[in-house]
Amino acid sequence: MTDYKVNFKELKSRVGVDDVAYALGYRLDRKAGVGRYIELVLGEDGNRRDTIVVSHPHDKAAQTFFRRNGSKGDVVTLIRENLGSFLVSGKDDWQKIAKVMARFANMPEPEYREDLEYMKSVKPDAVFDESRYEVKPIVKDKVPGLFSLRGISDETVRELAPFLVLIRDRRNGKFDGYNIGFPYTDKHGDKVKGYEIRGHGSYKSKAAGTDSSASAWVADLSGGNREAVRNVFFCESALDAMAFYQMNKLRLNRDAALVSLGGTFSDRQITGVMARFPNARAFDCFDNDLAGRIYGLRMMALLEGIPMKISKTENGLQVEAKGKSFDLNPERSLPAQVSEHLGIRYRMGQWLPPKAFKDWNDCLMNKPMEPMVSPNKQDREQNLTGRRNAGLKI
Repeated sequence: MTDYKVNFKELKSRVGVDDVAYALGYRLDRKAGVGRYIELVLGEDGNRRDTIVVSHPHDKAAQTFFRRNGSKGDVVTLIRENLGSFLVSGKDDWQKIAKVMARFANMPEPEYREDLEYMKSVKPDAVFDESRYEVKPIVKDKVPGLFSLRGISDETVRELAPFLVLIRDRRNGKFDGYNIGFPYTDKHGDKVKGYEIRGHGSYKSKAAGTDSSASAWVADLSGGNREAVRNVFFCESALDAMAFYQMNKLRLNRDAALVSLGGTFSDRQITGVMARFPNARAFDCFDNDLAGRIYGLRMMALLEGIPMKISKTENGLQVEAKGKSFDLNPERSLPAQVSEHLGIRYRMGQWLPPKAFKDWNDCLMNKPMEPMVSPNKQDREQNLTGRRNAGLKI
């Protein structure tokens, strides 16, 4: 029993996930928007080493975080992951964590004042306000040029036009043009809960207050006959879903639905969509990178009803489920490997981009991934030593 007593509940009311993350070098990703969640990134655009999504940015006591690989936690978790960065001593991890939190609780206002002021100025909407946005349909004989820049044909846009809008934020005085909006709906499908938004260049965002926890972009190709839908294709973005449709539509029937999770993954997004289409089978069409493969694994576990913990390891992934622990090789089919250890009913199908491409839109545009040379054992050991010396878990 430790003799170092501390009131963690009181400290957590004063020390947020964001405080610790900023001290570790994370910064606010303004492009991701500010609302019920914020995204904090470690590293610059071309070298992002980590991204965490933080809830309740204005309420430190309630703050938690998650990563898109499925890992999650609170401020204690984040400190524990990075204990080597804080140069504290103690009998055990809990004593060290307590010292770090006490230090933060008594610190003056940190260096990220600029981001804090920005977050305050945005005044995020807790609930999506439809009146804030001006929307209008896409005119079929005047298709926005953004689509052609992403390889998406006018024909595809016309076919999916019922699920697309042009959107303008009435509160944005710096831009009076229109972006592309992909309406988000929940399991009932009768009310817009927000928008996934894309613009020229690399601009992407979501409408303020968008419900990304239980809603998604859904293009029901059946004409509204939900009982008739047999296949639901899940992608990470709406542009990926459109690209998937364009490349495979000769093999698709009208008994299908396209879905974008908008770069997030929530159990309620998956279960809500599948509740809308009770006779359908879900398909993993996520990206070919590690995050995308973890999305697919999480969806499979959810649909199979298997509680599963997924962790990254030096050589791949480790899974803990049904009292078992085993490693997975991301270069092989993850569902097939899981089936070697657990009873799987294959409720989920897969229709992945060709291996040379990160996602379906890159495939459509013929932009293969750069080949990666696997490091040898010596390189891996040197890299690991460098990471340990730096103190940051990346």
